[in-house]
Amino acid sequence: MAAVFNSVRAVSAPSAYLIDRETHDDVAARESLLDRAMGPNRRRKSSEKLRKGRLAAEGLSLVARDVGGEVVATVRLWHVEAGVDRLGQPVAALLLGPLAVDSAREGQGIGAALMRAAIAEAKQRGHGAILLVGDPEYYERFGFFADKARHLVMPGPFERRRFLGLELTEGWLDDAAGVIVASGARA
Repeated sequence: MAAVFNSVRAVSAPSAYLIDRETHDDVAARESLLDRAMGPNRRRKSSEKLRKGRLAAEGLSLVARDVGGEVVATVRLWHVEAGVDRLGQPVAALLLGPLAVDSAREGQGIGAALMRAAIAEAKQRGHGAILLVGDPEYYERFGFFADKARHLVMPGPFERRRFLGLELTEGWLDDAAGVIVASGARA
């Protein structure tokens, strides 16, 4: 049985949900949700190109399920190299995304609960930093800021103000500079 991370009752009833590890049985529901939430161009984004053909980081694929067990939200994290440090050594990090919540469940705190669970699990597993491309107005509340990724670039088009980093270990990204490269296991 999958580990339970958190059980939260949202404000508007009946909107109970459970944060859980993604299982193989969730793949079709996750992909359908991502298609609806991210639109037809989701596979053309720079972040998606880094994920293509790779496995998500172990233990860092999470879903939110409603009381009937249906997937209503998803988030995954991926291994990347966040450029190199001053000695030319790759800087290990995670790339978060995509985070998606079913449109019928938006505004109920499910996305925030998934973010907190993903960050906590990544930290517990000893990861040093998480990067993402997203709206700063949403992600800054979780500690993601553009200045943490200021010396890094995505491989392809991206908006600088939306490229954000969170250090799980203080100073992890201080010397990181260069292009983000996929480093996770191949699918």
